[in-house]
Amino acid sequence: MAETTLIIGNKNYSSWSLRPWLVLKQLGINFDEERIRLFEAGFKDNILKHSAAGKVPVLKTAGLTIWESLAICEYLGEQHPELWPEDTADRALARSAVSEMHAGFMALRNELPMNCRAQQRKLDYSADAAADIQRIESLWQQCKQQSKQQGPWLFGKFGIVDAFYAPVAIRLTGYQIPLSPESEAYRLTQLSNPYLQQWIEAGQAEVEIIAEEEVGE
Repeated sequence: MAETTLIIGNKNYSSWSLRPWLVLKQLGINFDEERIRLFEAGFKDNILKHSAAGKVPVLKTAGLTIWESLAICEYLGEQHPELWPEDTADRALARSAVSEMHAGFMALRNELPMNCRAQQRKLDYSADAAADIQRIESLWQQCKQQSKQQGPWLFGKFGIVDAFYAPVAIRLTGYQIPLSPESEAYRLTQLSNPYLQQWIEAGQAEVEIIAEEEVGE
């Protein structure tokens, strides 16, 4: 049994769980994962055994219990500073982009939920969701232009900011959202990550279905 455990929700749906999972994988940390099925009888009781917040993900490591994806990734970033850009200005921009993703883009979240099984679906979405997508593309471009580091990720090498936008790449792919050439290149970088591929395959293999999943079929 590993000394570190990450409690997650369904891989098909839980964008919050994906983020710290990806960071742990990228760091090569050996950890156990415990999946608690979302929206099923007993979910609340099961997650409350791990966190009084009653939500996934939860990280248990070194005698600590850490909840919320941002807090987990910040903790990992303290142990592994390479998860943030070295340059002060780049690091500030990366943290701003992470915070905006953590707290914002509600129209995108609500209208285009993460769903690893969604393939070639086309949904009608609101002007607010379109504005969210446009803002994300602009933010990606800003990160790439500001960073002086070479590499395919937003600041050259993989970091926490990339983990936070990995669920967006899944959404953009499944719902066939048209992108600028620069954004498309970054989407493909995300999808070429073997760890993200592993998560997507596991999500597709899950049998649980939430009713809203079938919207857009």
